Amino acid sequence: MSAFLSSKLSTVGRSLIRSFGNDLSGAKVPYEMMTKLSNQYLFLQQQRTFIQMRTRLKVVDNSGAKRVMCIQALKGRRGARLGDTIIASVKEAQPHGKVKKGDVVYGVVVRAAMQRSRCDGSEIKFDDNAVVLVNKQGEPIGTRIYGPVPHELRKKKHVKILTLAEHIA
Repeated sequence: MSAFLSSKLSTVGRSLIRSFGNDLSGAKVPYEMMTKLSNQYLFLQQQRTFIQMRTRLKVVDNSGAKRVMCIQALKGRRGARLGDTIIASVKEAQPHGKVKKGDVVYGVVVRAAMQRSRCDGSEIKFDDNAVVLVNKQGEPIGTRIYGPVPHELRKKKHVKILTLAEHIA
C-alpha cells in the first residue's frame, strides 16, 4: 500500500511540477510537497458514510450540549441520514445547561457529511455532522438552532425544528 501511495504521489508531484512550466520529470519531489500531496490524496479518497454507532456529532442548539456520540440509529440497519432520529450520549456540555455530560438523549440529524440526492436531481452535502437534541415526543429541547438546516426535515415531520432554524438550505 505504501509503495502504491508513494508511486501515485510522485506521479502527482511530477505532474504538478510540470504544470509550473519547468520540465523536471527526473527531479525528486521535496519532502514538504510530498506530505502535503499525501494529505490531499488521502482526503480525496475519504468516503463519507452513514452516521453510525460511535460517530461524534456537533450539537447545533442551545440545550447545553456541545458534542454527542451516537449510541444507536433508531431506523435503518446501516445508520442514520438527514432527518433520522438517533440515541446519543453527551460527551461535552456547557455548565448550567439543560443537559449534562453523560446524559443519554435523543437527537435528530440536521447536517450530514454524506451526500443525499434531492427530488430535482441536485445533491446536498454538509461539511460536518450535526444534531438537534429532542425529547421522546420529538420536540426540540433547545429554543434556538444555529446554522443551515435542510428542508428535507419537513418530509420527516420535524416542522418545529424548521421553524426554530435561522437558515433553511
